[in-house]
Amino acid sequence: MSQADGFGLAGVIGMPVAHSRSPVIHNYWLKAHGIRGSYVPLAVKPERLADALRGLVALGFRGCNVTMPHKQTAMAQLDRVNETARRIGAVNTIVVEQDGTLSGFNNDGNGFVQSLRDAKADWRGDAGPILLLGAGGASRAVVVALLENGAREIRIANRTAEKAEAIATEFGSAVSTVAWDDRAAALGDVALLVNCTDRGMVGKSALEIDLSRLKPATLTADLIYTPLETPFLAEARARGCATVNGLGLLLNQARLAFKAWFGVMPDVTPELIKAIEATF
Repeated sequence: MSQADGFGLAGVIGMPVAHSRSPVIHNYWLKAHGIRGSYVPLAVKPERLADALRGLVALGFRGCNVTMPHKQTAMAQLDRVNETARRIGAVNTIVVEQDGTLSGFNNDGNGFVQSLRDAKADWRGDAGPILLLGAGGASRAVVVALLENGAREIRIANRTAEKAEAIATEFGSAVSTVAWDDRAAALGDVALLVNCTDRGMVGKSALEIDLSRLKPATLTADLIYTPLETPFLAEARARGCATVNGLGLLLNQARLAFKAWFGVMPDVTPELIKAIEATF
């Protein structure tokens, strides 16, 4: 949907939301493609979420992104949610359909997988064992995307073992757990290593892990993009590994949302990356 004068609106709903880089990304693409429109931050308290989502229709929005703390609770307010988002248990993108109904999607996992392929064009989900560090919502999105892309062996290590075990139980025999204290010992044969925790983010302590068993052939990823290179990625790179930071996930999930709202699949250009880096 759009406003009567053809001016396209989209935004990001969250609380807080001022830190989001999504307005920089989408407004860059709107300008680059000559599309009349704007992408705005929408700070919404949890108790006003239902009102805000229905307000999207009245205000002529094409849709919105959803960030914390609404990614799970927004699902109950939508008319339909696609299967990937249901498996993840959260939405990150909402589309206002032509009939005024709301459809929910989760592009985080697909954005992550595309970031891996951007770094290594021949990446395959079944290339070998995968080790994920962390068992929160981000980890769930990664697990679903990896399974949908052919992963056969995913191991999850988490400080609270019960959270990792719950994911393994839910997603079946391809997913297993590793004790947090054994995370370093589990590195020797992995094809992909992913930090799904917030350790290493600006303002947080560094991820504690001994990478001495990490092989140079292991593709190593971090979902964090502030900073662009965490100490974890820096050490992996020093050991000869190809590395992927969280900016690729952010940009690739945004491309899918932009296409859904404005009908154009945008490109990630050096100029866009510079514009984002200027916000750090």
